[in-house]
Amino acid sequence: MTTGEIVIAGNPNAGKTSVYNQLTGAAQQVSNYPGVTVEYKSGVMRHEGKKLTVVDLPGTYSLTAYSQEELVARNYIVDRQPALIVDVVDASNLERNLYLTTQIAEMRMPMVIALNMVDAAERRGYQVDADKLSQLLGVPVIPTVASRGIGIKALRDTCIAVVEGRHEAVPAPVCFGHAVDEEIDALSEQVRLYPVLTERFAPSWLATKLIERDEAATAQAQVIDAEATAALVRQAEEAAHRIETHFDTDAATLVAEHRYGIAAGIVKSCVSVTAQARRDITDQIDQVVCNRLVGPLILVGVVALLFFWVFKLSDEWAWLPWIGGWESPTGVVAGVFDLLSAAISPLEARMPMFHSLLDAGIIGGVGGVLNFVPLIFFMFLFVSALEDSGYIARVAFILDRPLRVFGLQGKSILAFIVAGGIGAGGCAVPGIMATRTMREDKDRLLTMLVTPFMNCGAKMPVYAMLIAAFFPGDRILVMMTLWAFSWITALCASWVLRRTIVRGPQTPFVMELPPYHMPVFRGVLRHTWERTWMYIKKAGTIILAINILLWAFMYFPRPSEAVDDTEALAYSMAGRAGKALEPVSSAAGFDWKTNIALVGGFAAKEVVVGALGTAYALENQTDEDFQSLSARLAAHPDWNPVRGFALMIFVMLYAPCFVTIAVIRRESGSWKWAAFSTIYSTALAFVLAVVVYQVGMLLLPYL
Repeated sequence: MTTGEIVIAGNPNAGKTSVYNQLTGAAQQVSNYPGVTVEYKSGVMRHEGKKLTVVDLPGTYSLTAYSQEELVARNYIVDRQPALIVDVVDASNLERNLYLTTQIAEMRMPMVIALNMVDAAERRGYQVDADKLSQLLGVPVIPTVASRGIGIKALRDTCIAVVEGRHEAVPAPVCFGHAVDEEIDALSEQVRLYPVLTERFAPSWLATKLIERDEAATAQAQVIDAEATAALVRQAEEAAHRIETHFDTDAATLVAEHRYGIAAGIVKSCVSVTAQARRDITDQIDQVVCNRLVGPLILVGVVALLFFWVFKLSDEWAWLPWIGGWESPTGVVAGVFDLLSAAISPLEARMPMFHSLLDAGIIGGVGGVLNFVPLIFFMFLFVSALEDSGYIARVAFILDRPLRVFGLQGKSILAFIVAGGIGAGGCAVPGIMATRTMREDKDRLLTMLVTPFMNCGAKMPVYAMLIAAFFPGDRILVMMTLWAFSWITALCASWVLRRTIVRGPQTPFVMELPPYHMPVFRGVLRHTWERTWMYIKKAGTIILAINILLWAFMYFPRPSEAVDDTEALAYSMAGRAGKALEPVSSAAGFDWKTNIALVGGFAAKEVVVGALGTAYALENQTDEDFQSLSARLAAHPDWNPVRGFALMIFVMLYAPCFVTIAVIRRESGSWKWAAFSTIYSTALAFVLAVVVYQVGMLLLPYL
């Protein structure tokens, strides 16, 4: 089944996603490959009135089908048989990238090489002869710098020409040496006797896989024709035995070594060194950044600077001094909701319930969440820039060794970072999905159970609101404390879980360190806007719905006699539930109104801010002026900095949101682990919040 699709394949960090974005633009769809949890993206490439589907496969170093990413990439190509494969190759790391290229070439499908990052290669002193590379591989080779759009038009034109049949792009046959090729050719002839198999697989590719004893390929062939596959497997075993006798080594190892040899030979033929042997700028920077002693200090400094600039740009600097009270971006958003609250005030006398819904349920709730859009935007902006620069990979390298002490492996760092481990601003959902690259199930499970402790973007509004209320002069210090606390808790929990519930061996980890490069402003801005827009949509849909529901629980039933707003709120369904929890929660400093908000936070952590905003707006409906939630709490006699900090600790650690729980269930394959994650994290959060509150209240008179 040949499709009209163009498939993009390549190593991680080769610029594959940049090529995909340049070819398709902003419109893209994320799908799961059937039967597994690995995702791939699809979009549409438009060119001179023509439209073609473009699929971005998971980044992978090979097609040996050891990990889920490798299996998905290979199976997608085999099952779909696309019209063209675009292999994105990092010109500055050509030999390593060509190992995947040789495996794709074995499939004998049309292929175009996007020789990406040629500028980085030249800076490192390498000159790649694209024409010679094209001759050796037998396919078009297009030099590109995808992050800046260089070479993309030529790549697009070539893709269209290949798909339309105007340009030949079938790779040259891959040779493994005379003795091995003889066995592969002989087995290929046997494969050709079964048309049902040759319709699905290139005969030489299937023959090579059977000689390698590739279980995944054998299983695919058995599904199509079990009897034919059994016969071929017997012949492949005989061929493998002859190869192993001749070379005194395992057949699969020998084939892999030949692939590496092919890649090395191509590099020697078409790559020239244009500068004297020297350490490039990346190596020089890494001597400092990746230093065992200096590296962690630099990391702390980077995170501190990140928080400094986020707070300065979003809330402290007066960008618009001519608008009284609206000087900062956060002030502008708060001012808009202030105007909305004033605009609906005439409704209070005529339609009190409707006014309460608008003012407390929507403006007080959703407005409290949207107040922090500027902070979220700048957080995403700086984190995206760090990702684009290559520094995030160095963080993984720096933290690999200490994480292993706590029972985690190197790839756990990637999940932590995606979930918000660098400062904040991430999300636990993609963080947990990032564990798919781990081969050991116990490593995956342990990482999934502690990743939600990282400070995701959903927790940032809670932190920002409470810091503005109780720690306005120590924002950076408090955020750094919360950042360190999340890591320490995650590591300690990992240490305990590894030695009790999730026992198992740790697997080794190899981390690629891509070259440093200046972040591309357009790409960073686009990534930032996508994340920010997701946050805004969440506030306008999920959080709005939950807030309206919580408002109803906090508004009904109404007492029959005239009472003040606080008593009316306590009389409601939510108030009664909150008061029922208060005898226990009071140990951590949480009153019944806070309990209402925390229950809502099980759905999404941003709801904590919205629910508190609704509760305190309902409690103070007689106020003529709109007040921010931070101002309300700072002025409230029952609140103090210790209670505020205990609440931040609890929100940081207690149950993951509904979506995260669902993802843990899907990735772990069991609701048991999703339930365990919810229960143990909430219990741990409560114990630590109680300790913080009780100790803090004892020390408060001396501070």
